[in-house]
Amino acid sequence: MLPVVTVAEMRAADAAAPVPEATLVARAGTAVAVEAARLLGGAYGRRVVVVAGKGNNGADGQVAARALARRGARVTVVPPGTPLPACELVVDAAFGTGFRGSYDAALAPPGARVLAVDIPSGVDGDTGAAPGRPLQADCTVTFAAYKPGLLQGDGATLAGEVRLVDIGLPVGEPSIGLVDDADVALVPARSPDGHKWATALAVVAGSPGMEGAAVLSATGASRAGAGMVRLAVPGGGQGPWPVEAVRVDAGREGWADAVLEVLGRCKALVVGPGLGRDEATQAEVRRLVSAAPVPVVVDADGLFALGDDPATVLAGDRPAVLTPHDGEYARLAGEPPGADRIAAARRLAERAGATVLLKGSLTAVASPDGSVRLSASGSSRLATAGTGDVLSGVIGAFLARGMGALEAAAVAAHVHGRAAGRGPAEGLTAVDLPLLVSGCLSELCGG
Repeated sequence: MLPVVTVAEMRAADAAAPVPEATLVARAGTAVAVEAARLLGGAYGRRVVVVAGKGNNGADGQVAARALARRGARVTVVPPGTPLPACELVVDAAFGTGFRGSYDAALAPPGARVLAVDIPSGVDGDTGAAPGRPLQADCTVTFAAYKPGLLQGDGATLAGEVRLVDIGLPVGEPSIGLVDDADVALVPARSPDGHKWATALAVVAGSPGMEGAAVLSATGASRAGAGMVRLAVPGGGQGPWPVEAVRVDAGREGWADAVLEVLGRCKALVVGPGLGRDEATQAEVRRLVSAAPVPVVVDADGLFALGDDPATVLAGDRPAVLTPHDGEYARLAGEPPGADRIAAARRLAERAGATVLLKGSLTAVASPDGSVRLSASGSSRLATAGTGDVLSGVIGAFLARGMGALEAAAVAAHVHGRAAGRGPAEGLTAVDLPLLVSGCLSELCGG
């Protein structure tokens, strides 16, 4: 897990640094110079403009300017707001993560690349908001840990490629972490003497005309390691059926009892994709979720059934994961998530008493205690019908394999995005995803 620190946490880390501030500035500035040379393909004879403010960010830029000059670059240092002369690279060291307000940067000269120091100047270090006109960076060198503003809001785009550099500044154990490939190893390995029921999962999804949601969720679960999938489609339906899933007979009414009967041999439950939103279905969802003795994933129409008071239905000591997109979040929380998706996920997790996975280009997963895990592996390839159904199945499988709710949801989101990246750039469909998930897990887990 890669650490992500807020502005306040970064200030505290700076104050408690085990080395002098001048040493940290020297290390940071040197790292900027190295990255600048990489972007330019060498420093000798290159024209570089460093926009240096008055704080530590500007000091980093000044160190970089001197280092580049020693390597033969033609360096000009200017204060923020100064028109920029012709150059091949602009080093943006005007303001750091603590900047508040609006900053209109001078335009970069035509053809010049832009390297931001720690964060693009004018971007809020926590929310990623940029109310002014910051420079669009080709690359951002950030120090010690990622900052939330590099991962969400305008900052996620303005930062360009983000390079994390260790300058010897401990940041402790921040409450926010960014999931990477190494974290997929958190998925428990299969036991040598394991059997299909050891990781069994119940899935309640689909309805007449929406059977595809059930197929996608169940298949995603199977491909993510659920050894047995018990699948209930209330009202039946005439659509396709995943051949490996075992059917649970469920009529249009009273089906919660049939599902509760099979949960005794299951390790987790997924409920919601494609169920419909009629009053009878909502009542059955609430009855099932409130009585389920195993960890539960509530997705799609299941979230609609929870209404605006999810904590009442979710009360109990078994873990629960809610997976809203923005519209579903607004119904559950009573307000849209807003620009700060990390804070939004935390608010709903605390209110619902459940782990919340807020879907988006940056997926934020928060637990009721305030811990947050981020997944930035997703892309527009996932913006197609049914991919969320697959994700719910993957989360359910990871819960059935023994992961905690926060880790299961966050790692599933990462694997889901990485799997999509293995597919075609155009024309990826949800049907493609389960097998891509299997391949991704096989590579990253060694399974």
